[in-house]
Amino acid sequence: MNLRSLPDRKPFLTAALALVALAALAAVAISAEPRAKELFGARKLPAVAPAQSFGFYSKGCFTGGVALPMDGPTWEVMRPSRNRRWGHPAMIALIEKLARDAQADGWPGLLVGDVSQPRGGPMMTGHASHQIGLDADIWLTPMPKRPLTMAQRETMSATLMVDEKTHLVKDALWTPAHTLLLKRAASYPEVERILVNPGIKKKLCDTVTGDRSWLRKIRPFWGHDYHFHMRIGCQPGSPFCKGQETTPGDDGCGKPLAWWFTEEPWRPNKNPDAPKARDLMTMANLPKQCQDVVNAPDAPSLEAVTYHGGAAVAEPQPTEPAEAISSGNAAIPAAASAFAPTPKIGIPLPRPRPGN
Repeated sequence: MNLRSLPDRKPFLTAALALVALAALAAVAISAEPRAKELFGARKLPAVAPAQSFGFYSKGCFTGGVALPMDGPTWEVMRPSRNRRWGHPAMIALIEKLARDAQADGWPGLLVGDVSQPRGGPMMTGHASHQIGLDADIWLTPMPKRPLTMAQRETMSATLMVDEKTHLVKDALWTPAHTLLLKRAASYPEVERILVNPGIKKKLCDTVTGDRSWLRKIRPFWGHDYHFHMRIGCQPGSPFCKGQETTPGDDGCGKPLAWWFTEEPWRPNKNPDAPKARDLMTMANLPKQCQDVVNAPDAPSLEAVTYHGGAAVAEPQPTEPAEAISSGNAAIPAAASAFAPTPKIGIPLPRPRPGN
């Protein structure tokens, strides 16, 4: 269309410029919206509310979190400055149980990595999951005989168990105690998945004899070559927690595992500089309840919400699903939901690819 042919170009141009200006203002507003990781990362204590998880492992939050004590008779927390030793009380209790049971099996003690932030949500760095208090990383390095200093916990490197070129376990490092540790973790009914490097899964497939039923919970995934990732299912009292599909019934040592030892999973990411989901998430991307979770009052003190064998939890766990969370704003009804569909679980899609 030729603008010169219009009887009066001025109103048309004015309207067009106004639309451009509005679009620009909208873009600025969107870019200025705080990222969810910044809001959740800033909270140093959990929300005062019954223990409840909202959303999916990689897209959610939780209330009623408790902290794993920095030191226990059979564990030590690593990277304490991250403030990621928080979880649903069921998860923290399970970590302590695993530490005790594993020591009885001959493992010296657990070095515990990231669990969750005090209220979950996306993290400033690292994980895509660990958002609803039901994930925990356990190092494959045993606890030393002498207690670690805070400086050592921040800087000590974990043992890399897998050859980065062959993707196979370093046989000189792997011991029967590693197998027993993973078997013990998989033995708990509440544990649904344990993520390990494909080389570790292959080592187990090649060496485990007798009862192999627990191997179905051991799932191969990128990374996880110096720790394993233990995930429990949605807990009672969390009606808005979105679970994963059930793991297949076989031992997982067949065709799905063979795929990991082809070239395809290890090809470099075609777009390694693409931003991660956690770097883009705003509160609008999370379940609606998470807005109240991030705004809820803090627990009275760190000690009040540090787990000591069940002796200290901020609030009693609900026997019935909680109907709302209130933070002084309007309460969010229990019917509110903003969950993404449960992703399919099988041979994982290649995400994230190794960097160039």
